[in-house]
Amino acid sequence: MKKVLFALTLLLAGINVYSQSIPYTNCTNCWAPDSLGNHRVVLTFNGSGKVAKAIIPWRRRDLDPENKRIIIQDAKTLQKVTNVKAININRETGEIYFEPTSGSGTYYVYYIPSKNEGRSNYPRGIYLKPENTASADWLNAVGSANNVPLATVKEFQSIDAFNTFYPMEVIATKDETTQLLDKHRSDAFIVFPEDRIYSIRMTDDLPQRWIERGPQNSYEGEASRGENFAFQLGLYAMQNLDNVKVTFSDLTSASGKISAADMFCINTNGVGYDAVPFTKTVDVPQGKIQALWCGIDVPQTALPATYTGKATISINGKPAKTIALTLKVNNAILKDGGINEPWKMTRLRWLNSTMAQQNTVIAPYTPLTVQNNTISLLGRKVMVNKDGFPAQIQTFFIPEMTEYSKTPKNLLTEPLHFHFTKPDGKNMVLKSKGLQFTKTKPGTVQWKAISSNDTVQMEVTASLEFDGFVAYTVKVVALRDVDLKDISMHIPFKQDVAKYMMGLNQKGGDRPDNFEWKWDVAHKNQDGAWIGNVNAGLQYSLRDEHYVRPLNTNFYLQKPLLLPTSWGNDNKGGISIAKKGDAVLADNYSGERSMKKGEVLYYNFNLLITPFHTINTDFQWANRFYHAYKPIDTIKAAGATIINIHHATAINPYINYPFIAWKQMRAYIDSAHKDTLKVKIYNTIRELSDHAYETFAMRSLGHEIYSPGKGGGFSWLQEHIGNDYIAAWFVPELKDAAIINSGQNRWHNYYVEGMNWLTQNVGIDGIYLDDVAFDRTTMKRVKRVLTKDGHPGIIDLHSANQYNKSDGFNNSANLYMEHFPYLNRLWFGEYFDYEHNTPDFFLTEVSGIPFGLMGEMLQGGGNAWRGMVYCMTNRIPWSDGADPRPIWKVWDNFGMKGTKMIGYWVESNPVKTGSDKVLATVYKKKGAVLVAIGSWAEGDTTIRLKIDWKQLGIDPAKATIVAPEVKKFQKGRTFGLNEAIPVEKAKGWLLIIK
Repeated sequence: MKKVLFALTLLLAGINVYSQSIPYTNCTNCWAPDSLGNHRVVLTFNGSGKVAKAIIPWRRRDLDPENKRIIIQDAKTLQKVTNVKAININRETGEIYFEPTSGSGTYYVYYIPSKNEGRSNYPRGIYLKPENTASADWLNAVGSANNVPLATVKEFQSIDAFNTFYPMEVIATKDETTQLLDKHRSDAFIVFPEDRIYSIRMTDDLPQRWIERGPQNSYEGEASRGENFAFQLGLYAMQNLDNVKVTFSDLTSASGKISAADMFCINTNGVGYDAVPFTKTVDVPQGKIQALWCGIDVPQTALPATYTGKATISINGKPAKTIALTLKVNNAILKDGGINEPWKMTRLRWLNSTMAQQNTVIAPYTPLTVQNNTISLLGRKVMVNKDGFPAQIQTFFIPEMTEYSKTPKNLLTEPLHFHFTKPDGKNMVLKSKGLQFTKTKPGTVQWKAISSNDTVQMEVTASLEFDGFVAYTVKVVALRDVDLKDISMHIPFKQDVAKYMMGLNQKGGDRPDNFEWKWDVAHKNQDGAWIGNVNAGLQYSLRDEHYVRPLNTNFYLQKPLLLPTSWGNDNKGGISIAKKGDAVLADNYSGERSMKKGEVLYYNFNLLITPFHTINTDFQWANRFYHAYKPIDTIKAAGATIINIHHATAINPYINYPFIAWKQMRAYIDSAHKDTLKVKIYNTIRELSDHAYETFAMRSLGHEIYSPGKGGGFSWLQEHIGNDYIAAWFVPELKDAAIINSGQNRWHNYYVEGMNWLTQNVGIDGIYLDDVAFDRTTMKRVKRVLTKDGHPGIIDLHSANQYNKSDGFNNSANLYMEHFPYLNRLWFGEYFDYEHNTPDFFLTEVSGIPFGLMGEMLQGGGNAWRGMVYCMTNRIPWSDGADPRPIWKVWDNFGMKGTKMIGYWVESNPVKTGSDKVLATVYKKKGAVLVAIGSWAEGDTTIRLKIDWKQLGIDPAKATIVAPEVKKFQKGRTFGLNEAIPVEKAKGWLLIIK
């Protein structure tokens, strides 16, 4: 069905003045846009002869129409017209001669044809160059023709409503613009109030709509009681504008008022993702357009009436302008603010949300307690030294990671400490002025300490949160001019704790004996590491006061880390890790420098104390994921219990914007709940669909929401966004083109509100994260809203292996460790190699076990034998051959619920293979054990089990060892107690001993 939109064509350059109404319509799927483009002009020709002429007043926003091909198609035959000559092609009009091959009738002019090159999911939209297909004879006929009959423009068509340029991208002509601006030369700026339905899209061209309406000094709208009402003030800068501000008066009526406090402008003021209010500086260069998106939160108590007031736009050094506001409030009451109709921009207020910011304790964590200088938290303790740094860190987990221990495990051989080294190699001595706790709350404990001498002062402020995250701000102040050989931080790990390492250009695995690392932020997303063992560890990250979260997942190089002024010190800084005495010392040095009196450096760092909690093996066995949008009965029959709904599906079509088909989503979830299945949806922050209703409102915020970039990508982005963005994931079937988000920003507030709305109104049981670009602040908020009112709030995280050039050679587990306290499962992931990596890589980078998590495999379906050593399977039906159902069947037949997992890394493991290349993990219950055996041997081998029968509680005289038949895993057979068991390369066994 065509939706007709009307535009009035006024003056056309180079031709006589005439006026006509030309409709803008949509003709959904009427042609092939992948070769012909998204737009066409429909011509009607009633003449005769071999030559027809068309003058098309297309008013195009693209900058180089003369460099794009014109394709004309005969509507009767749908054949391409080859005899075509385009002249006088510009942004306002196009003059085209063509051969009317079927005589009188309809002809289509495709004027922005493009094709996609590159990967299907990361296309490069290439616009076709002009071509010359006309015959010489026909061109001669054109040259000699007089009074060439004109074809008339019947309509402008887009392939669908989403692609239309009307009305906000139909440009004014140069003459129209000049005539309008000439009337306002004495003004610093002119204002075009605009309805919320017509997002201001262009920044360089006035839309024809504004020419027709002209600048206005008033705006009128209608809202319901309780509505989050939005409108726009479009500024055109006649001069350079500095520091644009918008303020509001109360809106008053005879019946009452709407307070100015209920009005806002997202462009000039806001609340950050961290709940800190801020003021934005809005500068508008001469000749540019700035959309100011404003909102009125109409109270539900407002009486129906017409309210009036004003908005005042002020600029540094320029006269202010006042826009009269009239808002008619009708009788309807919207209890939800109208957020069920997001196309009305009713959710813009979400950008300033502080929902779930209070740092309340999230299950399973427990409130922090402080006794003397010791802070206790779930499974861990931190003793704070008088200088503010940890004197000792302890964990309380058994090696199996299934229970808490009463016996502490110390991480450090001595307190963490700083060295201020003089040029002669001697260390300065700083005297502490004492430790002071400044905040003691269930979720956060804060403290401060100052240490100094006559040369340097070190001010330490720190906070520990309930999940084991410690943030340190270390302010170093020069009290006089000083030369220093080094400022360094030493972390002296106990040797038994520092078994494994991950980060700083090291894949997860055994820690090297001697390790050296230097800063390289231009290429490496590296600022710290995790060092630890299965049941005790520490991640640390080195930062300064200018830290900004970089991009990740394919885009690190486009927005990398900033080199910390302190730690980096013009690339003099680095990290050395090696044994020193009884310790493994992490020496974080910054190198030689001079400081002037009063100079300040920030040697900030963060710590994460691992593990976060015990592993939940029963959850691992009972909750089985299905990764496809399929009928509920199909999924239930497969044995799955949780459905992950990806994007690009009927109920979640657009990436990271699950709000368009929410009614269909709710119906599906309701159906699943009736069959006792849970449903989670794909929704993360990294990139955002171009179908988001708020796209252009967020573009008006500059680079706050979207990262700057070179543009390009799918044609819709180039034709409507224009430039200065990074094109991201694209779904060809849905023409869904995403744009990369920037770092920490107000979209995170929207995201949290959206998660809350989806949980409360749609009934989602959690989310599936596919790499993320937000920090732990947002993750905590998300977990709070997902678990509110008893909702399960299940979160699982997938990551494509970040250890590559495009991602800055980070480790997925290291990158996302700050999120681990709130996850229920890992899925690591795409591009992970399960065939050529060591068991220690599996343990540290894939399994999640050293952090209190459990995982699953993806790439190529994983390695089923090795996976079971960590209780990992793959996911149905994602990868070719990925079918965990045979292993699920073994679990069910054995009865895994309540069994105790004893990993190969546990010294007291009761079943050993006698080979460090063939490993065994035990799943023990009364009277029986399931033994998972996985091989990393270089070839086929044999093993003999060494069994501690007493620990198993099984009488060997009555014991049997049976390998059950498992489809595509193993043939069924029985082994003698001392029989040699053959193990194929990269495979293994599931054995039941009872």
